[in-house]
Amino acid sequence: MRFQLDHDWQGNMATPRARVGENAKTQLLLVLCAIWILLGLTGHAPWKPLEAASITIVKGIIQGGSLIAPLAAGESTLESPPLYYLTAAASAKLLSPFFSMHDAARLINVIWMTVVLLMVGMAGRELWTRGVGRHATFIMIGTIGLVINAHILNTEVASLACAATGFYALALCKRRPWRASGLLGAAFSIGFLSDGLMLPLILLSTSLLLPLFFRAWRTISYAKVLVLALTIASPLVAGWLILLSLQKPVLFNQWIQSNLDGFNQQNHFYFLRIMIWYAWPALPLALWGLWRNRQLLISKPKFQLITIFFCCTLFFLGFGAQSKDVYALPLLLPMVALGAGSVEHLKRGAAAALNWFGITLFALIGFLIWLGWVAMMTGHPAKIKQRMQFLSGSNDTHFHWVMLLFAILITAIWLFTCVRAKQSNRSTVTNWAVGMTFSWGLLMTLWLPWIDSAKSYKPVFTSLHKALPAKKSCINSANVGQSQRMLLNYYTGIHLKPVENSDNLSCNLYLIQDTKGMAKTQPGDEWKLIWRGKRAADRKESFRLFRRR
Repeated sequence: MRFQLDHDWQGNMATPRARVGENAKTQLLLVLCAIWILLGLTGHAPWKPLEAASITIVKGIIQGGSLIAPLAAGESTLESPPLYYLTAAASAKLLSPFFSMHDAARLINVIWMTVVLLMVGMAGRELWTRGVGRHATFIMIGTIGLVINAHILNTEVASLACAATGFYALALCKRRPWRASGLLGAAFSIGFLSDGLMLPLILLSTSLLLPLFFRAWRTISYAKVLVLALTIASPLVAGWLILLSLQKPVLFNQWIQSNLDGFNQQNHFYFLRIMIWYAWPALPLALWGLWRNRQLLISKPKFQLITIFFCCTLFFLGFGAQSKDVYALPLLLPMVALGAGSVEHLKRGAAAALNWFGITLFALIGFLIWLGWVAMMTGHPAKIKQRMQFLSGSNDTHFHWVMLLFAILITAIWLFTCVRAKQSNRSTVTNWAVGMTFSWGLLMTLWLPWIDSAKSYKPVFTSLHKALPAKKSCINSANVGQSQRMLLNYYTGIHLKPVENSDNLSCNLYLIQDTKGMAKTQPGDEWKLIWRGKRAADRKESFRLFRRR
């Protein structure tokens, strides 16, 4: 089978081969990517709500649970297909001699996020020209909405990697159809096996609407790419569905039904609204690109791809995703691609304003982080130390020479970049990426112990476990949140038995979660309070443990 190139398309979407050179810029990009990806993946406990289910699923797999349909602790329905959890469990098993389970599992994101940044850069180069790929990667690193979500143990990380791969495959499909077919097929199958129906629906709808609306995509070559991609993906997708239906028919039916019932949301405006901060600095660059190319949005294939991908993503997310910012990650891809192509065409005043805004913003953030660290180390300024102790619930200093040296190094790199970089459109996105890496790096080296102290459930659940009597049958619970139940299981192995009212208590222990602003549950006189606890910095929730007299 021979694919024929469309020469009009070639001129709009294809680029020459990248030449070896610009080593300093390439090395800066690689160093930034490595620092940005690695910092924040280790050194802290699983945080609710996004990591609670994931870490118990990984723990269940390691302890011999199902590989086809791994379940979160205490759950009877399937969260999502198993591929991401299997990779996380493999990482946890491989790195267990060196890291705790959650840190080792979270390190699998190094691979997934490397794929994201690589595909974003290659898509930028393919859609525009050589050099723009670096802009795209810099913008992606600097995006506010990505930085936290990229460092959590959650299937959306794998979904984003597959979305970026699919987006790049569609951009590549005319110049390298065979390669594009393989990449698109991998995006379909891996995306489905990692996070379910959402991503395949986005990619498939984009792939079908492009030739439906635009003549440039109605070619035999493009049709063959789609057919081959679906042929590659189908056996993998069908294989898991068949195995699930044969081994776990109840779970299979529940999962299918929950996916169908899940498309009843109306969150389109929510996802558009959060883009105001979530997609910065891609948003202003993308808006400028829209305005500058407003007469080409319909006629040029690259703008057609960007527009249709964004619309399909927003359409399916609005109907099928809850109002949580982690689900908005795929919306970043077309905005970053459009923004990357607009960097060289920014007016000098706009580029300077964006550059100085970024420098000022990250300078302020860096100053506050250093000030907070100094206050905790020295006690001055006293009010800042008191405030940090109040918010973190920790009075410890947490001094680590290695982290301090690393923070100094990151700060020096940022200062050097700001002082030595020549003012240009390119330096605008470079400075923003360096600034984001600088701020995130400082936060993860200097403040991570106090952030973890405020968010970790390990101390409170470890304390609860120590308070348990030697003879215990089971533990009933009331009002204990889903994330809290899962994290309790992760730290202690305890499976709670929730009850709706005190008349159904069948265990000799009773755990109650109290939430500020809600009436407290008061057990009868036959129950004796044996423990109470809460996270040190938590002012909203606490726990009480009772034993039957």
